[in-house]
Amino acid sequence: MSDNQTEFSDLKVMVIDDSKTIRRSAETLLKKAGCEVLTAENGFEALPIISEQHPDILFIDIMMPRLDGYQTCSLVKSNPKFSDIPIVMLSSKDGLFDRAKGRVVGAEEYLTKPFTREDLLGAIRTHLLAKKSDSAPLSLEIE
Repeated sequence: MSDNQTEFSDLKVMVIDDSKTIRRSAETLLKKAGCEVLTAENGFEALPIISEQHPDILFIDIMMPRLDGYQTCSLVKSNPKFSDIPIVMLSSKDGLFDRAKGRVVGAEEYLTKPFTREDLLGAIRTHLLAKKSDSAPLSLEIE
């Protein structure tokens, strides 16, 4: 087992994208890194899975039928139970407006498709492994 696999082995990652190809490639890359991967075709399908499984991080496509990425992100972030889950928006568009809109609805990051293995793992490192080290108990004594 490589260092990467141990680094990501306790993580539950969800990929929400209406493209089967994108879901499959992301799932393959993430599983190779040791992640448990959940997938959904759109936000509508994803919400009950998020509620049940409580993934550590979400990768959400912007352009999807029924419930798009912005709506899905907004719903997740507005629920106190799930608002701490980092969200990475995925889009084939690299526009400033899309990035800004992603920030407004609470996304932590924005990746442009096609993404690489390093893009996905880098986002996980940035938002999850950094968060884990932040949540270490602080031993500050105030007198």
